Amino acid sequence: MCQSLWLRLYNQAVLHEYFHVCGRHNIASPSVSALQRLLHVCEAQLQWLDMSINVNKSACIRIGPRHKETCYNLVTLDGRDIRWTNIVRYLGIYLVSAKMFRCAIDNSKKSFYRSFNSIFGKVGRTASEHVTVELLKVKCLPVLLYGLEVCSLTKAQIKSLDYAVSSCYKKISMLNLTIMY
Repeated sequence: MCQSLWLRLYNQAVLHEYFHVCGRHNIASPSVSALQRLLHVCEAQLQWLDMSINVNKSACIRIGPRHKETCYNLVTLDGRDIRWTNIVRYLGIYLVSAKMFRCAIDNSKKSFYRSFNSIFGKVGRTASEHVTVELLKVKCLPVLLYGLEVCSLTKAQIKSLDYAVSSCYKKISMLNLTIMY
């Protein structure tokens, strides 16, 4: 039931050009009061299933022209507050409170560099350039590109992603140049 309500309200939210997202359960609504009511409906369904919302792992963000406005915290049926924040992690993608739907790429870049440095530290000098590039493509690029198809990236974000990949290719090429001499 929560998912069908979410889809209905999501369609309304797109028409209203802004919406609010709450919690790990990803419910959206065109207004804070509607989000509060939707939260109570979902909580009732979860209680029927003998489940509850973990407020420590739940947060709300506001997306739309009024994203900088302060809102009252949502209150669960048992009186616990769900806080508002500027960034929310959902399925490994970091959503940012902004005028339009935006994703943060900083964590993706950190994970990309971590995976590349791990691989490069183990096989950098022993493997050929071709093998290292293939490992970069197969193991590291999916970490960087995960979930980006749902986000509209800015030019600065695209340049930042390009720089991350280019710097890894340069590192691989520079290592092979130093080994030759």
